[in-house]
Amino acid sequence: MAVNAASPSIDDLLQHIRPAVRERSEYVVDMPSGIDVKLNQNESPFDLPEDLKDELLDAYRQVEMNRYPTEQPDQLRHALAEHDGVDPDCILVGNGSNEITYTFGLAFLDPGDPVVLPRPMFSLYEKVARLQDADLTVVPPRKDFGFDADALADAAADTDAALTILTTPNNPTGLAMTLDEIEQVVTASSGFVVVDEAYVEFNPEGPAVDLLNRHPNVLILRTLSKGFGLAGVRLGYLIAHPRVVRELMKARLPFMVDRFAEQTALAVLRRPGLIEDRVRRLQASIADLTDALQAMDPVDVVPSQANFVIFTTAAPADALQDRLAERGVLVRNMGGYPELDGYLRVSAGTEAENNAFLAALETSLSEIPTGTGA
Repeated sequence: MAVNAASPSIDDLLQHIRPAVRERSEYVVDMPSGIDVKLNQNESPFDLPEDLKDELLDAYRQVEMNRYPTEQPDQLRHALAEHDGVDPDCILVGNGSNEITYTFGLAFLDPGDPVVLPRPMFSLYEKVARLQDADLTVVPPRKDFGFDADALADAAADTDAALTILTTPNNPTGLAMTLDEIEQVVTASSGFVVVDEAYVEFNPEGPAVDLLNRHPNVLILRTLSKGFGLAGVRLGYLIAHPRVVRELMKARLPFMVDRFAEQTALAVLRRPGLIEDRVRRLQASIADLTDALQAMDPVDVVPSQANFVIFTTAAPADALQDRLAERGVLVRNMGGYPELDGYLRVSAGTEAENNAFLAALETSLSEIPTGTGA
């Protein structure tokens, strides 16, 4: 017999969504209209060259679109292993490093598990930990915004942390840890330590991959979005002990990397000179941008070891960001991090983009009354 009952209201239905999810906010990056110079997401300003795109079109014609990809893109896994000098069994390729970050939460964290996070740092890690109802210990930075290695090591040891996160060079500050500082935290940790090297190509301290030989609790996370310039393809990868990789494969969704993305990454990896040239150009770009900002009297800059730089001025950051956007230049307001209230972040662009940003900044600063939101 049919039951004549009213459907539940949407408010009642939403109560079935876990509180840890309902309490979080969406990860959304605003994109106002009329933007000509986009310097807010630490992307490479360089698209793939046309001849490489033509090569990829030919490769795509060979892809069997009716067939699933493999659970791991085997050709790409071996190419990345050769690129980093590790065994292919140490590589796990993901749909962007963010996908692997979510897999960490599923694989490592039960409710109440201790997690150590430095501040300020890419917010996705805190979101993942809170979605899993982990017990967070947040470690404040040094006065220069660098990570406090002593405090991080103490926190990892004192809490017996299941997971500790280090991002180096760090987003949003652009500051890198030394290899000795990283190893200090790793040695103090009984759980896993993620070393997020999204900006490793720009890092003068060098990669931390050699730590894997001495410390099986090290997880090195990489992305092809920054130095490789493939943010639109969504590829990241993990370097870890083979047994850890095998366990993580049990927690992740299958078929996460499509055949098109694999072909694109393989084509770029076959051109190491292209990557090296673009990294050099971006390093020169951020050096020029930093010098120009430091030469502006009302601007205070934090020197960066990545492809972006943060700066503050006497003008309110939100008002300055708005004025820049009105002139077609998009930068990122760092006010969401309490430690960086008043700071803006700008990515390295082409020479023309940098010049457009600097001109817009100079004009905007002359228009905004100091200490007001006007």
